[in-house]
Amino acid sequence: MIIILKLLETFKTVYETKSFSKASKILFVSQPTVSSQIMQLENDLNIKLFIRNGRQKILATPQADILYKRAIDLIDDWEDLRQEIRHDADKKISCDIGASHTFAIYLLPILLPKLYKKFPNIHFTIRMMNSMEVLESIEASNLDFGFIEKPLAASNIKRTSLCDDQLVLVDNGDPWLVREPSSGVYYYTKQYLAENNITEPKMEVKNNEMIVRLLKQNFGKSIISKRAAEGLDYQMLNYKYERKFYLMRSESHHFDDIDECINYTIKTCRGLF
Repeated sequence: MIIILKLLETFKTVYETKSFSKASKILFVSQPTVSSQIMQLENDLNIKLFIRNGRQKILATPQADILYKRAIDLIDDWEDLRQEIRHDADKKISCDIGASHTFAIYLLPILLPKLYKKFPNIHFTIRMMNSMEVLESIEASNLDFGFIEKPLAASNIKRTSLCDDQLVLVDNGDPWLVREPSSGVYYYTKQYLAENNITEPKMEVKNNEMIVRLLKQNFGKSIISKRAAEGLDYQMLNYKYERKFYLMRSESHHFDDIDECINYTIKTCRGLF
């Protein structure tokens, strides 16, 4: 197809200039090359396109008149197609990512610059939400993929383990600062309270960073990620309080660029964290 278009472009230039020498100058090729390309086109079509009338002057045949009209359309259509493809290639692909609080605050800032550099054609949008909200948003096709800190499962959703996260207890006295029931850490907090028969006052705080800020002001006690406990006095908890971070994605929606981004993310997280 490209070769034919090249021949048609040469033909169009010769037809308009009525001269092989002028066409060669416009096309920046030698005159023998122009002659050879016209001859190739004539052989392919099995027709005569130009009649040589003297050394310089040439006349177009009726068949050349027909071809010229169609050649213009073909060349213009091809250029329009090229521009459309180039424009589409320059467009950024949207990728919506949801991340649970701990992952969003402590791991995503390390991961995201790598994704941005690796995939310059992808426009990333990051949303921080709890683990259940991430899962529900993926089910509703509102996210391309997400990160959670709770072993949730659903049909048509693929869950991939990324890395471990150790939970610790920071104790500055009452009240217990607990996340909402749909968050990842709530499951472990509830388990700890039940195991230790704790019925002390509780305050629900729907933001992990706010809990950390309160703890840093020596207010309350809470179970948080060891990653979030930097600068705080904390108590290590046993193996039952070592959780995992997971990547969640839909099994039914696949796009090459997003799939490549997901695969890179999994590999990178396992190497980094």
